Amino acid sequence: MNESHIQRISDLTPLRSAPSLSTEQTSVLRAELAREMGAYSWFTVGVMATSAAEALRSLRQLETACGWEPMRLEGECKAEDGVFLKANQSSGMVRIRAEQGLGEGILISGHQQEQGAAGPTWGPFPLDLFTT
Repeated sequence: MNESHIQRISDLTPLRSAPSLSTEQTSVLRAELAREMGAYSWFTVGVMATSAAEALRSLRQLETACGWEPMRLEGECKAEDGVFLKANQSSGMVRIRAEQGLGEGILISGHQQEQGAAGPTWGPFPLDLFTT
């Protein structure tokens, strides 16, 4: 899919890696995401990045943009050839593991307080989508 055709969050779903977005696309997608997230109580976040530092930076930007309390990093990962960060807002925990061959981007899943009430997964969004 041509990056210029990305107009809605659903346009990202078939992608393996997040595309580069224009300022206008970023604004439109962030507004749509905020509306979608409004229907859920808490979130899990997956970040595919080249390094643990890059993945954690993207998560911290998301937390700030959403007004979330920072989640706690459990353990340490110094991989520089690809990582996957998994953050669970309900538990407040973040784990990062080495994982090569993934794309790059942020995945966000909505959840309800009731067990088993998982919503959709949105993304992959660019790692800098929540840069302020």
